[in-house]
Amino acid sequence: MTTESQQPEPQPSVDALAPTGPSGPSDSSSVTFINVFEIAPEDVDAFAEKWEQRAAIMSKKPGFIDTRLHRAQSPGGRFQLVNVAHWESQEAWEAATADPQFANRANAARDSKQTPATANPGLYDVVVRFP
Repeated sequence: MTTESQQPEPQPSVDALAPTGPSGPSDSSSVTFINVFEIAPEDVDAFAEKWEQRAAIMSKKPGFIDTRLHRAQSPGGRFQLVNVAHWESQEAWEAATADPQFANRANAARDSKQTPATANPGLYDVVVRFP
């Protein structure tokens, strides 16, 4: 028996190994796209403005769920920006990234001398969910 002051430690949910979307368990075909950027702290604001334009394009694509761009709190961190996006399927993500309008902007960002950034992208499945 536990009292309110002695609550048991939370345990991972029964579906701890199930893929999840931003608000909980979802179809097992959903994926999370994570892209961490190595970029100088002074270039983050300009890069984020361009990223927002690319995100607006992606948000209209079939299968898009959501995306967030996170900024490091410490300017000394290796990865100053982290993008986390959720897609209904890998196929939806692949189709969206193949779109010429997005691809042209992404290539321009990658080749930019004004706001040089090194992208480290990947698609991920959730392996543990807590709580």
